[in-house]
Amino acid sequence: MARSSDSPLRNVLFVMCDQLRWDYLSCYGHPVLQTPAIDELARRGVRFDRAYVQSPVCVPSRMSFYSGRYVSSHGSTWNHVPFPADQFTLGDHLAKAGRDATLAGKTHVIPDVASLERLGLPRDTREARLRMDGGFGELDRYDGHSPPGSESGYADYLRAHGYDSADPWTDYVIGAIDEQGEHANGWLLRHAHRPAKVAEAHSETAYMTDRALAYLKAQGERPWVLHLSYIKPHWPLLAPAPYHAMYREADSGPILRADPRTENAHPVLQAYRQAHEDCRTYGQESVVRHVRPTYMGLVKQVDDHLQRVIDWLDQSGRSRDTLIVFTADHGDHLGDHGLGEKELFYEQAVRVPMIVVDPRPQADFTRGTSSLAFVESVDVVPTILEALALPSAEHIVEGRSLLPLLHGQGVPGWRDAVFSELDYAFREARHVLGRGVDECRAWMVRTERWKYVHWQGLRPQLFDLRGDPHELVDLGDAPGFEAVRAGMKDRLLDWRLTRKVRTTVDHATVVRRTEDWRRNGLHIGVW
Repeated sequence: MARSSDSPLRNVLFVMCDQLRWDYLSCYGHPVLQTPAIDELARRGVRFDRAYVQSPVCVPSRMSFYSGRYVSSHGSTWNHVPFPADQFTLGDHLAKAGRDATLAGKTHVIPDVASLERLGLPRDTREARLRMDGGFGELDRYDGHSPPGSESGYADYLRAHGYDSADPWTDYVIGAIDEQGEHANGWLLRHAHRPAKVAEAHSETAYMTDRALAYLKAQGERPWVLHLSYIKPHWPLLAPAPYHAMYREADSGPILRADPRTENAHPVLQAYRQAHEDCRTYGQESVVRHVRPTYMGLVKQVDDHLQRVIDWLDQSGRSRDTLIVFTADHGDHLGDHGLGEKELFYEQAVRVPMIVVDPRPQADFTRGTSSLAFVESVDVVPTILEALALPSAEHIVEGRSLLPLLHGQGVPGWRDAVFSELDYAFREARHVLGRGVDECRAWMVRTERWKYVHWQGLRPQLFDLRGDPHELVDLGDAPGFEAVRAGMKDRLLDWRLTRKVRTTVDHATVVRRTEDWRRNGLHIGVW
């Protein structure tokens, strides 16, 4: 619960970008890409420099953000694995207090239709819709991987603005024109330098910002919790003008490549590089140099539209009573380590930006500072609940509220390690390695100095982040590090043994019912 000295906040703006690396923001040190709106949030709040997701894959990561639970606890281990209908989310916790969580953008919730059918819940009921949408009420759900369906108004919006097509997303939003005047498919990275056919004002980022602002303006004095979830800079990597060319001639930064003589590449890493087309493609420097400027342009576009939201909060006075959380569901390797996309546990994929703004006076002491505390995606739900002075649901939620860190309070026993998980059973790497579908799990623990990954049935990975901050030399089977590996494996085991599985009763019930059979007239084992 919130401390009695804190008046609760009225509103929450929870902003998430998809596949945004932490180091592709100017407030996190990017030397070229300028993101003044996100920098402004950092000036108003605390920038967490060591924030980690619970999985470097969209669905399991997001389900941890929305539930406050680790992947092993909520069970949605990869993008094709439904989010179990019995799991509690932020929306469920808010509903107990008569509050709603509203979505504008992406959730990537894979609905547990089988459980809903088993329970006899028709899909068109409100309860079923909430289960299918992760506890959010849909203002506009748009996951951005395929043409928008009935859950989004984007396709009709495009047609209403003159994009005459049965599939305006494919034809205009991720479509360009090549040198011959023919349609260029935005799924192909070779077209990343071209401007999308869609006007910037009608692009995905602009549209979802418009929807969010319309919703906020309509609330008047009613409190709200809005999840504004941008799909960019996630693929398809095609940007509208002028963002397609904004960084075309800019320095796109170094490409981290390990020396193959000293890398000691792990079998799973080798399998990814061998089997997956995105890794083979991003393994070419020419591809990386071609694609990164578009990625940077898409980040800049998000920042420009986020400025519109910040301006409205300021002009309406809502910035005085709104908690703001800005983050990403995972990063993007962008060619580093010879990898494309996300997955695996390099910092480029598993580390994300995390900025939290608490406008109350209690947070003035830390305003505009950065923090080296280890924080995780599971911390978002308890942070929001505490900010709104709602019950913490500590028998379910596995994260910790970040408000004490924002308020400059000492936090005894704050975590000294972060954890992440991966299930690669759905990937071609499984076939390369000859693994069964139940033999493809991995767990990461990262401490101040070490990063250790336990690969099911294979040797571990170990990186000395003090001497090798770019993770270029794998010590997973190197002599002389046996004690380190054993200690890190014990850390993982201790963590796995403390997951919260008793979620159907709260702590108060346990206390109340301890030895309560005696009060019920039962005398067990009495002589």
